[in-house]
Amino acid sequence: MKPSVQRVAVLGAESSGKSTLCEALARHYGTVWVPEYLREFVDSRGRVPFESDQYPIACTQLVRENEAEARAHRFLFCDTTPLMTALYSRQYWGRVDLQLARLDERHDYAWTFVTAPDSPWEPDGLQRESEEVRQKVHRMLVETLKERKIPYVLLEGGLEHRMRRVEGLLGPACLIDQDPNDN
Repeated sequence: MKPSVQRVAVLGAESSGKSTLCEALARHYGTVWVPEYLREFVDSRGRVPFESDQYPIACTQLVRENEAEARAHRFLFCDTTPLMTALYSRQYWGRVDLQLARLDERHDYAWTFVTAPDSPWEPDGLQRESEEVRQKVHRMLVETLKERKIPYVLLEGGLEHRMRRVEGLLGPACLIDQDPNDN
């Protein structure tokens, strides 16, 4: 029987290092990670999402988490969750669709890490707006986590510092004889 996998949410505003951290953590722990579907959505459609796209984007993100869990070992690092999709809905449309709100309520992760917006902001085509929006979304995220009493760990500094902090909390990586993509 396969041991249970802990899902780890890595949340943060745009250009705060979520993807870089998830990829590095997955490599470090010999497991897989779930990239942010929004990036693929924007790249494949050549546009930012409409309000009506938010719920399907969050659903696709969760489907990909569920699929990746079968290949994961010990941890599954999730680059964003429906909580972030809901936050961006509030940021851009001033509301959250009822279906998306239901997904957002089910924040069921063993760990929640928040990447601080302390690196230089870099534009990324259609997906990133500005340093001001990045800071505002970060504040919204922290306030939401506190209001909902979701425990989280703020990760600051460069990648090496963040990696050491996470390893101090999750424990050391185990030697794994198997490539997680071989399942």
